[in-house]
Amino acid sequence: MAATFFGEVVKAPCRAGTEEEEEDEEERRETPEDREVRRQLARKREVRLFRRQTKTSLEVALLEKYPCSKFIIAIGNNAVAFLSSFVMNSGVWEEVGCAKLWNEWCRTTDTTHLSPAEAFCVFYHLKSNPSVFLCQCTCYVAEDQQYQWLEKVFGSCPRKNMQVTILTCRHVTDYKTSESTSSLHSPFLKALKTQNFKEPPCCSLLEQPNIAHDLPAAVLSYCQVWGIPAVLYLCYTDVMKLDLVTVEAFKPILSSRSWKGLVKNIPQSTEILKRLMTTNEIQSNIYT
Repeated sequence: MAATFFGEVVKAPCRAGTEEEEEDEEERRETPEDREVRRQLARKREVRLFRRQTKTSLEVALLEKYPCSKFIIAIGNNAVAFLSSFVMNSGVWEEVGCAKLWNEWCRTTDTTHLSPAEAFCVFYHLKSNPSVFLCQCTCYVAEDQQYQWLEKVFGSCPRKNMQVTILTCRHVTDYKTSESTSSLHSPFLKALKTQNFKEPPCCSLLEQPNIAHDLPAAVLSYCQVWGIPAVLYLCYTDVMKLDLVTVEAFKPILSSRSWKGLVKNIPQSTEILKRLMTTNEIQSNIYT
C-alpha cells in the first residue's frame, strides 16, 4: 500500500507477480525446438573431469577418489606461472585429472591436445606425498559452471581435514581504497581466509568493501560453508598478462608453514621462472 500526495491510499503494483507472469508467458511461447536447443546448450556447458592418459571420465569427485591434505589452486596465467616455477619444479607431480569446459570465453573442447597458448584446467598430486594436490587453471569458469566445478572437484560432502590455498590476480583498478589508485605501488598481495583457517596469512588481510570474484570467490565460499580451512591470496596488479614482477609478488607465500617442504631451491626456481617467461614470449609470437 502507498499514500499519494493528496493523502489517498492506493495499492502499489507488485513487480514480482508481473515478472512471474512474463516468465510463464515466455515458457508458453517456447517451441519444442527452443527447448531442445536449450537442453543441448546446457549439456554443452556441463563441466566434465577426465583423465587425459586414458581418455576416461571421472565418475566420482576428484577429492572423493583421492585423499587430500593440502590443495593449492592457481587461477590465471601469473598464479599458474608462480606455481609452475616454485612448486612443480621442486618435486615430481603426476597428473590425475583435467577439466573440460565450454562457455563464452573458454573452448577447451579438445583437452587431450592442448597448445601452450590454450586455456586449461589440470589437476596433479605429488608422487612422494599423494595427498598434496595442485590445480593449474587458466580457463574461465562461468558463473553457472562454478557450482558444477566445485562438485566435480570437492564432491557433495567434502573432507574437512584438508587445507586449501587459492592464488589469483585482479587488476589494481578493482581495489577499493580512499587513496588514489595511482598512488598504490602495484603489484601487491592481499589475503582473505575462512573462519577455520588458523595459520597467520603471509600478507595483510583484504579490507572492506573489497570482495573476491569469480571461481576464487566460489571456492572460498564453499570452504567457509563446509568448515574447510582455506585462504585466498589476491595479487592486485596493473599488468594482467603474464608478467615477471606480478608473478614474483606471490613470493611471500613461500614462507607459509603449510608450504614447508614443497619449495626446495628458491634461486633455482627464480631462474626457471625467467626461462618460462622467455619461452612464453616466443610461444605467444607463434600462436598469435
